[in-house]
Amino acid sequence: MNLDPLLNHVEPEGAIPPVDRWQPTHAGEMDLEIAADGRWFHEGSEMKRPRLVRLLSTLLRREENGEYYLVTPVEKQRIRVVDRPFVVVEAEHDDAAACWWLSTSAGDRLRLDETHRLQLSPTPDGTLVPEVPVRFGLAARLGRNVYYRLIEAADQRLSDEGMIELGLTSAGSWQPLGELPAEDA
Repeated sequence: MNLDPLLNHVEPEGAIPPVDRWQPTHAGEMDLEIAADGRWFHEGSEMKRPRLVRLLSTLLRREENGEYYLVTPVEKQRIRVVDRPFVVVEAEHDDAAACWWLSTSAGDRLRLDETHRLQLSPTPDGTLVPEVPVRFGLAARLGRNVYYRLIEAADQRLSDEGMIELGLTSAGSWQPLGELPAEDA
């Protein structure tokens, strides 16, 4: 994938190009993998330049068939993603707005709310861990330190099935973090 033409027209830092509207006719495959811990590898070598990883992350989308692609207006290249392409590395509570803000390893900042809502899903080893939608079918898995920070702030409530739900409310929306059997509460 030739990024030179795109680099000449890079959006302002932080802006996301409209990759959801691009429908390139040329498709291929690139030897690029995003590991479960959020590190990016090209041809087996870890990509160490954060700005390049950020740029590539803005060109990423997940299609309806579950495949991940780096997309430009003229081509798309399929890549491998082991779990989720992003990892939430920071969480901060905004007391005034009664909400939580999450930051990803790729530089995205999200407010936990009805649109960006936590949901439990299995990791490759089958462990249920929360993830949050980011954009274009992409999601971020909560990093371990962020998960434990949110668990410390969590509330408990009894589910209809007799389980104790752990979670928190952010921007008026319940955000699930996990479940415990009622006898463990």
